[in-house]
Amino acid sequence: MDLLSHHLYSSPKVYLRELLQNAVDAVTARRAAEPDAPARIRLYASDGGLRVEDTGVGLTEPDVHGLLATIGRSYKRAEGLEEARSDFLGQFGIGLLACFVVAERIRVVSRSARTPGAPPVEWTARDDGSYTVRTLPDAERPEPGTTVYLTARAGAAEWLAPERVRALARDFGSLLPYDVRVGDEPVTELPAPWDRAHPGPAGRRVALARHCRELFGFTPLDSIDLDMPVAGVRGVAYVLPSAVSPAQRARHRVHLKGMLLTERAEQLLPDWAFFVRCVLDTDSLRPTASREALYEDETLAAVRDALGTRIRSWLTGLAAGDPERLAAFLAVHHLGVKSLARHDAGMLRTMLPWLPFETTDGQLSLEEFARRHPVVHFTRTVEEYRQVAPIAAAQGVGVVNGGYTYDSELVEALPRVRPGTVVAELDADTVTAHLDAVDPAEELALSGFLAAARDRLDPLGCDVVLRAFHPLSVPALHLDDRAARHEQARAAAEEQADDLWAGILGSLRGSAPRARLVLNHLNPLVRRIGSLGDPELIGTATESLYGQALLMAQRPLRPADSALLNRAFIGLLEWATHGEGDGR
Repeated sequence: MDLLSHHLYSSPKVYLRELLQNAVDAVTARRAAEPDAPARIRLYASDGGLRVEDTGVGLTEPDVHGLLATIGRSYKRAEGLEEARSDFLGQFGIGLLACFVVAERIRVVSRSARTPGAPPVEWTARDDGSYTVRTLPDAERPEPGTTVYLTARAGAAEWLAPERVRALARDFGSLLPYDVRVGDEPVTELPAPWDRAHPGPAGRRVALARHCRELFGFTPLDSIDLDMPVAGVRGVAYVLPSAVSPAQRARHRVHLKGMLLTERAEQLLPDWAFFVRCVLDTDSLRPTASREALYEDETLAAVRDALGTRIRSWLTGLAAGDPERLAAFLAVHHLGVKSLARHDAGMLRTMLPWLPFETTDGQLSLEEFARRHPVVHFTRTVEEYRQVAPIAAAQGVGVVNGGYTYDSELVEALPRVRPGTVVAELDADTVTAHLDAVDPAEELALSGFLAAARDRLDPLGCDVVLRAFHPLSVPALHLDDRAARHEQARAAAEEQADDLWAGILGSLRGSAPRARLVLNHLNPLVRRIGSLGDPELIGTATESLYGQALLMAQRPLRPADSALLNRAFIGLLEWATHGEGDGR
């Protein structure tokens, strides 16, 4: 009793769901034999107590002993009803015991519709596990059906208060197929919001938006019908009006044959569909024993695929017939569509003219960018893009920033859906090759300056190269690639390791290209530095250009880089103030 009533369920509120479930199943069982039998469920709440009446199949005294008092037994397992069990909400035979979460005593008065002449029977159970059974006079229950009385346990009376019962009954039972009322107030609201008739598509969207606000608390960008009888699913998916993290677990509302099963279904949709919240009714999915989650099986996997296909079809339909709504959707949820397009060539082909990417030509689709540039260059990280974007744009080289989630994968997939497109990863060598070489005579004249600059940056694993490029305002450009950064990380780790690990890391030293500082020969400042005759001052100025190039590329600074920046700054101040101290 303690295990089932306190540890199986996550919240005391489930007691009302289990009472409604038992009442609905009892009515279903009776109507299977008597199609014209009444189908009424009434709840009467008062302070400290609750009464639930139904016109269902009822129980005899042997039923009470064998079903109510035996864990795991249920009338739905009785002979002659097994073939109809799929019509019932409950399958486990433990629902009534959930009432001990809030009740210290449960009293059941029932009269069987299947055994004419059988007297009413009373079953009274307490939370210590004891129970009594007795027969009653016919007057106590003249018609078939069952009445359940709950007496609140200490500290739980709030769960049986009229307002709480009314709210829980609406939440759990609004889609139930029978006449359910709390007192005289109706609980059921049929047909379901997604099945109701409306004057037109616009009116339906307004009505569903209102339903979404009431249910989830937000006004959706759009709604997607999920009416799929073959999959045993009916409902609607609401598109979130703001972006969410793909890692955030989406929680959906699932009704099972009209009864709310859970508000937190997490595995209902494919992972890429994190931009919608669903509410649906199903008769094909299995609940767990606590009836607060869906059982992960082949049926759930098939329904998940079917729902994903429906959402994918909605996106395709927007692309074909409503570009304005699609643009509004992508402005918020392009990440979810990119996630889908990675694995779906058809979706990538459909979305190619619409998905936005950061490029050196501004925010463009890959389709438009590929039309403008014979080669689609891309970087794999945002840092690499920031390094090369200004220079590449000035040289007429188009680059796509592939550092954001999914972007590099989609750029690489471009030739599969757009035959003839050439895609190439942009590295430091490619950028340097697009920069103009300096006249050999001029570079020879600056050999002393370049030698001093290279000596100063050599300990940092960085070469110095002289080129001429635009824009003129950029004095220096720091270029490296992943292999160079890996080598820098290996060298830094080697310096800090003990002898054993230093030896191991030293054996991993490769022939990776070094980072390079590309000095702009067209920049006036670089020209003035090149004319200096003091090697020490040249070195300090070179360190300053190196630090400025790192900061412009928004690269994370290593301890050695930070020390260099501090040294260069102090060195320049000393040089400037030294000149004033000499009276020059």
